[in-house]
Amino acid sequence: MSTDREQPTDVEAFWNLARFHAKLNAAPTYFGPTTLEVVPPPAWSFGATPEQADELLTLVLHGEKTATASALWDYEVDGEELPQVGALSIIVDSAGHPHALIETTDVGVVPFDEVDEIHAMLEGEGDQTLAYWRSAHQRFFTEHASHDRGFSPDMPVVLERFRVIYQA
Repeated sequence: MSTDREQPTDVEAFWNLARFHAKLNAAPTYFGPTTLEVVPPPAWSFGATPEQADELLTLVLHGEKTATASALWDYEVDGEELPQVGALSIIVDSAGHPHALIETTDVGVVPFDEVDEIHAMLEGEGDQTLAYWRSAHQRFFTEHASHDRGFSPDMPVVLERFRVIYQA
């Protein structure tokens, strides 16, 4: 009889494949395994609803979404660190199944009303215009906030760019 501990999870199995295909499995060292060999990157989904998770994942897998935005205030209230350049993440669908390994390539914090057209286009959502981005994100930041500050046009927004380095 095998236990769950003996059977790799979907994320662990995906990570083993992704690490190999993305050439992230380092040569053996005299000092033992590296962190990447032992601990998979965090697995998460875009958006706040199952529908958003699947819709945004599809955009990532088709190469249309290479950026995302989050409210800095949510990071602060949740006690989370900001994304770091070079960090890896496993992107899952609404059911928790992994589909893509991404690497963060750029991180910045700007006021909401200073997000530019280029970032809006890189998010790949809607008609990819700044007007659409502002409307959709104002609604998102209002409806799904962890913080209690409400929406403000000058609220700090974490802008993250990424690249897909492996997809299932």
